[in-house]
Amino acid sequence: MSDKLAPEKRHDFFHGGQKVFEWDQTLDEVNIYITLPPNVPTKLFYCKVQSKHVEVGIKGNPPYLNHDLYSPVKTDSSFWTLEDDTMHLTLHKRDKGQTWSSPIHGQGDLDPYLADIEQKRLMLQRFQEENPGFDFSQAQFSGNCPDPRTFMGGIKSD
Repeated sequence: MSDKLAPEKRHDFFHGGQKVFEWDQTLDEVNIYITLPPNVPTKLFYCKVQSKHVEVGIKGNPPYLNHDLYSPVKTDSSFWTLEDDTMHLTLHKRDKGQTWSSPIHGQGDLDPYLADIEQKRLMLQRFQEENPGFDFSQAQFSGNCPDPRTFMGGIKSD
């Protein structure tokens, strides 16, 4: 059931007409997927995640990403991996349930329609989490959807 409420597709983040990365989110995490350049040894890639900042690059070169994050993350449970030709960053949201309109602060925000779809999907994920055994995958909101982080007193964060 909860698989039906998982992100349906990744969002693309473009800068200067080029795709920089893809991303998606859950109640707890924001995932960033960066396609790695070919013929670069994996040991040269690095990623530094701070509470409000991320830096990604190849050692000896200017960073590929060097930006403030949309919102703070928990650094002790955020991590990155290299899989095939992709760097996968998992950023653990400090404020569980918060809907991010972009991983990068002030850049590439989702348009209002997509942001609304994300907020509704996260709200349904929250209902599913709080009511195991019930299937909310077909539920719909009429009117404005409440913020999944603050609805009914908010979600307790670990």
